[in-house]
Amino acid sequence: MIRGRTVDKHGRCEHYHSELDVVANKCATCGEYWACYQCHQESGHAFGAMPRDEKAVMCGVCGHEMTAAEYADSCPKCGAQFNPGCKLHAGIYFAD
Repeated sequence: MIRGRTVDKHGRCEHYHSELDVVANKCATCGEYWACYQCHQESGHAFGAMPRDEKAVMCGVCGHEMTAAEYADSCPKCGAQFNPGCKLHAGIYFAD
């Protein structure tokens, strides 16, 4: 399940809702997948960055889970295209 504000069936939220916004990120603190860090801020605790070698990204189209290294421009399982701008937030989602 992908958490967040007004999340559709593919993980789009009120903050990020283009056709390419179908990626969810796991919080190390709560262990839940979130549509975006802004949705998570409303949960009451800071987003915990996940280790890059653990499954921390989920495709909102098919549910495939991947590590930061496996996360690229599209889902390796179903081919769904991801928003390339999401990589700008890597420092929030992944621990260095």
